[in-house]
Amino acid sequence: MAIEHLKSGKPEQQRAEDDAKVRATVETVLKDIETRGDAAIRELSAKFDKYDPPAFRLTPSEIEAAMQKVSTRDMDDIRFAQTQIRRFAEAQRASMVDIEVETLPGVILGHRNIPVQSVGCYVPGGKFPMVASAHMSVLTASVAGVPRIAASAPPVNGAPHPAIVAAMHLGGAHEIYVLGGMQAVGAMALGTETIEPVHMLVGPGNAFVAEAKRQLYGRVGIDLFAGPTETMVIADDTVDAELCATDLLGQAEHGYNSPACLITNSRNLAEATLAQIDRLLAILPTRETAETSWRDYGDIYLCDSYDEMLSLANDLAYEHVQVMTDRDDWFLENMHSYGALFLGPRTNVANGDKVIGTNHTLPTKKAGRYTGGLWVGKFLKTHSYQRVTTDEAAALIGEYGSRLCMLEGFVGHAEQCNVRVRRYGGINVPYGAAAPYREAAE
Repeated sequence: MAIEHLKSGKPEQQRAEDDAKVRATVETVLKDIETRGDAAIRELSAKFDKYDPPAFRLTPSEIEAAMQKVSTRDMDDIRFAQTQIRRFAEAQRASMVDIEVETLPGVILGHRNIPVQSVGCYVPGGKFPMVASAHMSVLTASVAGVPRIAASAPPVNGAPHPAIVAAMHLGGAHEIYVLGGMQAVGAMALGTETIEPVHMLVGPGNAFVAEAKRQLYGRVGIDLFAGPTETMVIADDTVDAELCATDLLGQAEHGYNSPACLITNSRNLAEATLAQIDRLLAILPTRETAETSWRDYGDIYLCDSYDEMLSLANDLAYEHVQVMTDRDDWFLENMHSYGALFLGPRTNVANGDKVIGTNHTLPTKKAGRYTGGLWVGKFLKTHSYQRVTTDEAAALIGEYGSRLCMLEGFVGHAEQCNVRVRRYGGINVPYGAAAPYREAAE
């Protein structure tokens, strides 16, 4: 039989209409920031966050004062998480090596991995202050060697969030701003009278932040389209419904539009998971958000086979994919479109979100089909170079280059090669002609 959709959320048309409204709002806001700079971001901050400070950038003394409000135990936990994330980021950085190779006698080719020179890291803090996002962006950029790291997060209860500030500072931020949402992303990308524009934007956020990054892409680089969080559970009857329901709701509480889906080949598990979700929603303190998200963006798919489950999972290309089956390694080997995998019942998405060491800024809205998540390599640009060290190599490569340029009709290109064939090879190539073949020249 075909895949059975036991529970579905909003129709795609309604989701598209929601996206269109977000797109129009963001376009207006970005134009305003570009036109009016600091005045615009100040009005937006007052409107959305009720925050209008003398300056949005924190001074060293303000950073120190915020950090003093973080308890010793919380600071220890932040340091522990950053240690795990730094270890993995450093291992990833070590895997990226500069190379230089002699491909022909006298022909040297190479590449260098060069850090982006400035990065703006956005740390969400709307309903929930996302302390971990500071580790994932700021710290990873620091490991990559980015020389200027600006970080911004919205105020919480009218003030900088102490733990977010601590995480940014410990992670290596050079500039810390208390500015949220579209206005933060727009200010860092476009620049204002008091904020120097960056070369790249990174970090997750709500639908408005994700859309702002999309519209700014090209003017600045971005890590990826990291919109409202998505979670998928792939499970069979080797696990129970409570585990599945807990993992679905654990991410649905992020926001009102956070997709969550279960893919299973067990009808009993699917139906039991629906019942467990109802039970857990009755006691979950974040029920208001999670229930709305599950109602409008929750799905359960019943499949006939593991192959069908795999195909559907790859097609949906969700951000977080929790796999709890009797063949987790098979899914690891065969899945190709996702943000991150969480294999087996002993781990979970929250581990990845907060502490285990992998990055939690991951592709959403099927972007996992063409990109992975944020990692140290996103902050590095791989630039190639070439060097020709002998006359013989200059003449040989020049001859081939001349003929291939003329094949395409590029006479000016060909002359770049020809002048070197004449000078270093002693071959009198007529102007605007292709270099002769060696046997003809001889």
